[in-house]
Amino acid sequence: MNDPRSLNNLNNQLELLQNKFVGVGHSDITKYEWAVNQHRDTYASYVSHYDTSSYFALIENESIHREKYNFLERMIRPCGNKPNNSLNDK
Repeated sequence: MNDPRSLNNLNNQLELLQNKFVGVGHSDITKYEWAVNQHRDTYASYVSHYDTSSYFALIENESIHREKYNFLERMIRPCGNKPNNSLNDK
C-alpha cells in the first residue's frame, strides 16, 4: 500500500497536472494568484453555460450578451491590483 513507486507515480501525475493546467496551483502560489485563478475559472464557467448567463441576465435585468461581456471584462482583473510584497522591497 505504501509502495514508494506508487507515491513517486502520484507525484509525477501531480506535476503533469500542474504543468498542464494553471489553476491547479503549486507549492509556491500566492494567495492572490490562487484567488485570481478561482475567479477567472468561475467567470469562464458563467460565460460558457447559457443557462447560468440567462439567470444572471434575468436577475440584473440586462441582456444575456451584456452579462457575458461584463463577465469577460471582470476576468481582466478579478481581484484588483496585485498587492505589493514587502519582502521584495527590501
